[in-house]
Amino acid sequence: MKTEVAGNGKEAQSGEQGLDRATIEKAYARWAPVYDLVFGPLLDMGRRTATNAATRVGGRILNVGVGTGLELPYFDQSHEVIGVDISEPMLRKAQERVDREKLTNIKGLCVMDGANLSFADNSFDCVVAQFVITTVPQPEKTLDEFARVLKPGGEIVLVNHIGAERGLRASFERWFSQHARKLGWSPEFPFKRISDWADRNGNVRLVERRTVPPFGVFTLMRFSREDEANARPAAATA
Repeated sequence: MKTEVAGNGKEAQSGEQGLDRATIEKAYARWAPVYDLVFGPLLDMGRRTATNAATRVGGRILNVGVGTGLELPYFDQSHEVIGVDISEPMLRKAQERVDREKLTNIKGLCVMDGANLSFADNSFDCVVAQFVITTVPQPEKTLDEFARVLKPGGEIVLVNHIGAERGLRASFERWFSQHARKLGWSPEFPFKRISDWADRNGNVRLVERRTVPPFGVFTLMRFSREDEANARPAAATA
């Protein structure tokens, strides 16, 4: 299996978060050599929670933001998985893991922008993205792409740190965000931004939202894509 380069090659424009594609690519190129050591244990429960949810859906799974592939061994071997990431250095680490652990269910690893997925409509039974949606320049456009490539009846599974709405933690996250953006993070990202997207999208419904142990720092969110016949009217935009 070969790591492939795909996508339209266009630079994503900065979103409300102040993140842009060049900043993210540089940040994760720096993280690639030490990512497993620094973030492996810290984010492991979130990875396992997300892959367990994706495995329950089964079928053909798209793993967006696969990074160095730490979660790839957690997917059930009976399910076909394709991983994409914006960082080629990260994907090289993921390919080494696939080869070393003989993960034959991983059918492809591609350099690809989550906001411009090079897959046909209705291609996957599940789209899973761990620690991704709060770090991309265009979160809503990226979620639109997840919904587009998802089959009716399928699920979008997200795990992320979601910003606090009030209190000391919210104040700290707002202060820290100006420094965290250089690392490719956005700690103050609000859940309302995701729920507003779902409300505007008539065929996507939130089916689960819960914090992930041990400390509840991360949140699991699951969205189902409805059949067109059962889709609700999209919320009007101002």
